[in-house]
Amino acid sequence: MRACLPLMVSLLAMQPLQARDGVILLHGLARSSRSLLPMEHALSEAGYMVVNVNYPSRKQEIATLAEQYIGQALAQAQLAGCTRIHFVTHSMGGLLVRYYLANHEIAVLGRVVMLGPPNQGSELIDRARHWKLFKAITGPAGPDMGTDKGSLPAALGPVNFDLGVIAGDRSLNWINSLFIPGPDDGKVSVERTKIEGMRTHVLVHTTHPTIMRNRRVIEFVRTFLRTGRFEN
Repeated sequence: MRACLPLMVSLLAMQPLQARDGVILLHGLARSSRSLLPMEHALSEAGYMVVNVNYPSRKQEIATLAEQYIGQALAQAQLAGCTRIHFVTHSMGGLLVRYYLANHEIAVLGRVVMLGPPNQGSELIDRARHWKLFKAITGPAGPDMGTDKGSLPAALGPVNFDLGVIAGDRSLNWINSLFIPGPDDGKVSVERTKIEGMRTHVLVHTTHPTIMRNRRVIEFVRTFLRTGRFEN
């Protein structure tokens, strides 16, 4: 048996590694990759190769951020050989993905889940985009997310990839909610998280700042990446 061991080890080394799916995580405006650590851990435990992108969301416009940081993420060594690469995004991160996929083809693109995305912009941006304090807080990317016809979300149009959207309907900021029609998560209305071409949409009673840590949301994400549905 001992004589066979070197041969067995050699044969195992020659066999290709089992293909695995990859996931790229993109946080929202004025956040960091730390906000998606619970999601990263859950997806890693589920067997995905995870790249949790940390990008300077307040330093550049959405188009520039998408081109630079999604491109860098796709080139990460841990995603090499993945047969599918998925995206999970929070808030503005969804617009980075929409911009990138409108301008680039990813041959191994899998599914995309967006959490609280301003897919049709946000009325809060319309209200505050000209305030000096708003510009100081959000940087160049903030004004891109209005609801007018000239906004970036409107210019990107419908999606043509496999998308599931999770929206929240709980707000901890009643002042913000005064300016947002209908149910909202304190930053974006439920209705404006939707986008033409998405596969499915689900509502969770949670807030915009905490949606990515919600246990039910994390389970929805895992289910959608596996099945293309939020419910088994």
